[in-house]
Amino acid sequence: MELHLEKLTIPEGANLILGQSHFIKTVEDLYEILVAAAAGIKFGLAFSEASGDCLIRVEGNDADLTNAATENAQRLAAGHTFNILMKGAFPINVLNAIKLCPEVCRIFCATANPVEVILAQTEQGRGILGVVDGLSPKGVEDKNGQAWRYEILRQFGYKK
Repeated sequence: MELHLEKLTIPEGANLILGQSHFIKTVEDLYEILVAAAAGIKFGLAFSEASGDCLIRVEGNDADLTNAATENAQRLAAGHTFNILMKGAFPINVLNAIKLCPEVCRIFCATANPVEVILAQTEQGRGILGVVDGLSPKGVEDKNGQAWRYEILRQFGYKK
């Protein structure tokens, strides 16, 4: 077994959802979930088939995001994984619906931070062992940090 580390592309202003699912139907179901969950969402998604033709199946309503998701899937080369790149919505707007999709087994991360994916390569193929999402903590928030956090959540409309 060999270990690999792959950095994923997240275009400026986009968010990433990286997950694992079990069936080719995932591509169409995730497309339907995304267009129904958030008006004005732009996205691209790529799903790596793990049997049969073993193709990367793609959908989306934004060519740049779809191309970037496809490139991420090619770099990962891990069966039954998907990545969604989106703008005009946050993962919080779609994540519960995606988790309820019958084909989705797990979500590795949902973020706009830099992401590194730790992969295992065997004779059979590749699988995701885990992710590094963003940077390590630099300290503990103080009262100013707490005030900023309260304010930004209210600016986004998540708290009153």
